[in-house]
Amino acid sequence: MSITTHETLFRGREAMETLEMARIVICGVGALGSQLTDNLARHGAKNILVVDKDRVEEHNIGTQVFDRGEIGAWKADSVAARVFRATGAEIEAVSKELSPSNIAKLTRGADVIVDCFDNSASRALLWQWSHDKSLPCLHLGVNTDYGEVKWNEHYQVPADVAGVGACDYPLARNLLLFIVALGSESLLRFLWRGEKRDFSFTLEDFSINLENNH
Repeated sequence: MSITTHETLFRGREAMETLEMARIVICGVGALGSQLTDNLARHGAKNILVVDKDRVEEHNIGTQVFDRGEIGAWKADSVAARVFRATGAEIEAVSKELSPSNIAKLTRGADVIVDCFDNSASRALLWQWSHDKSLPCLHLGVNTDYGEVKWNEHYQVPADVAGVGACDYPLARNLLLFIVALGSESLLRFLWRGEKRDFSFTLEDFSINLENNH
């Protein structure tokens, strides 16, 4: 038996082989991206590139996959090391800021890009690049008790809140896990069936909404 035995029984071998071969670029491995990368790797994804310019800080521990022993380490490198320890997959890690000068290189060969950034400028860069190059791009985002999973076609880049940093807003761990689960399922269905499903979720009223199916 392998680490993906149960998933293979549920999804089928052909679907799992497609996932294993798919090139997935995950931009931002903080609260959403670190959990998403770990989840996809445990599903069976192996051809993953993660991009993040930040280091692990103590306040990250409650909402991200890291532990206290990783404080000060590059997030991208730590996520890659965790995936290897858990699954044996050697994913790629880039500890740099995504920029207009490197986005072509970092997204080259991608079957799908996932935006898990926490700032509007980086999200806008990914949206525009994916739009111009006709690259499939899935955006995951949260705000207070609301979260969304949207493909580029229906995504609107949110504005940053003036005077509020990415680490200064309320954030519930359970909301993150719901959005990661919805994002994972939307991504997997795209790779396996070509479906693009958009979701939103509110934690307060425990409501999942399927907004588009295209």
